Amino acid sequence: MKFSFSTINAAVAISAGLIVLLGYFLPGLEFIRSTVLGWASITAGFALLAGVLNLLSVHWAKITRTGGTAQTRPLGVYSVVLLSAFLVTLIVAGIADTSAWALWIYQYVQVPVETSLLALLAVTLAAASVQLLRRRFDVYTGLFMAAALIALIASVPLFGVGEVSLLSQARGWLIQVPAMAGIRGILMGVALGSIATGLRILMGADRPYGG
Repeated sequence: MKFSFSTINAAVAISAGLIVLLGYFLPGLEFIRSTVLGWASITAGFALLAGVLNLLSVHWAKITRTGGTAQTRPLGVYSVVLLSAFLVTLIVAGIADTSAWALWIYQYVQVPVETSLLALLAVTLAAASVQLLRRRFDVYTGLFMAAALIALIASVPLFGVGEVSLLSQARGWLIQVPAMAGIRGILMGVALGSIATGLRILMGADRPYGG
């Protein structure tokens, strides 16, 4: 029987997966399960470190790159901003260890960036809604537009008089009932997909570890 690195990788992955899975049901495998999970956490930490170093090396290469066209040169400016922000955050969070500065970075840098991304998401959803109305209009499209309008209008004060009680109640109901049901359905789908993927890996049908 011919063995290869892919066979060894498959055997290691299947064995580790079975040990972790059986550790939740058999009383004698808790220590082995926790040990394997600890190894996985250490490996994930090194993988994250390798990803960060790769990101820094790519942007450093963009900064030190010479030549190029007018369309590619401005990318170096963004790389300088990224490396500078990484260095400042590393010094503040890791070396200086001052919670006040770290809180300032979070409040005045990260929060505005995330807010801008959410604003772009709202604009994208609005554009998608307009395209949906132009291509097809039915009952479900009308319900989607009504829910979106209620959520948007109820989120901002109207004419300086504050929030309208009825719209606020409708928005709360939309968030707590239909939206929460959709979120739970998505989470159940993610869980079932993760279980199916894990079973396929344990049975050797999928081999993301090589081969």
